[in-house]
Amino acid sequence: MRDKHYRSVIKAVSWRTLGTIDTMVISYFVTGNLIWALSIGSIEVLTKMVLYYFHERAWNATNFGRIKVVKNDYQI
Repeated sequence: MRDKHYRSVIKAVSWRTLGTIDTMVISYFVTGNLIWALSIGSIEVLTKMVLYYFHERAWNATNFGRIKVVKNDYQI
């Protein structure tokens, strides 16, 4: 079974939302500056979403770790 491209996009957006919130919180604790934390998170969200999309599509192109489900061609 193969995933559609929009599934990878939705997964990338949801994961990056969570990841960006985490990055902003950590950045705030490290810098103590809300503007810096928001700036770091804003840049990071775009670059990592694009990287995740291509990473997901590359994994989707390989069968590594997948099991092919074979339907029976008869019924009992």
